[in-house]
Amino acid sequence: MIKSLTRLASAAALAAVAFVLPAQADEKGELLRHANQTVNHLRSDPAFGTARTMLQGAEAVYIVPRLVKGGFIFGAEGGDGVLLHRTGHGWSTPRFYGMGSASFGLQIGLEQAELVFIINSRRALRGIEKGELKLGAGAGITVVTLSSAAEGATTTHGGDMVVWASGTGAYGGLTFNGTVIKQDKDLNEVPATGPEAQALRRNLASIW
Repeated sequence: MIKSLTRLASAAALAAVAFVLPAQADEKGELLRHANQTVNHLRSDPAFGTARTMLQGAEAVYIVPRLVKGGFIFGAEGGDGVLLHRTGHGWSTPRFYGMGSASFGLQIGLEQAELVFIINSRRALRGIEKGELKLGAGAGITVVTLSSAAEGATTTHGGDMVVWASGTGAYGGLTFNGTVIKQDKDLNEVPATGPEAQALRRNLASIW
């Protein structure tokens, strides 16, 4: 009887794994495809001229293809993102991190956005890679939004991250105080090395 129960439990566990892995692969593939589209949108933005100069010395990029506003004026907001850092041979294998906040300051009527974090310092990159990083006052990580003044702020004040957001003109109130960037352990369990990951790495390599 005990052996039969053990076999049933093992079979159930294997079935669960067989179901979860394809679902995770689909989720990762979709997120990587959307991240690639976000990079393309960034390239077509006039503000990218400033970003291109900054990215020459960037340590990493964190791409959030869809930041979603969960409430009206107030409410939880967040999204899933992809992190890649520079290596001696180009860009690293993508890893997955989610971000969330009580409020990013999105204006009324604006329900979602695309974000690219240009990570300029190793301390910011290490903070993310440790598993959970909180941004804002007292966190020791400086974040500025991409603008004509962003490059000067990065140089003068040692900005750790510069953020590009789609529809830059609508983001006058965009702030990241209290924002948490946290590792998605489930998605990172298996390295992302498929065609979607390779396409994103090639796209980044073609411009940075």
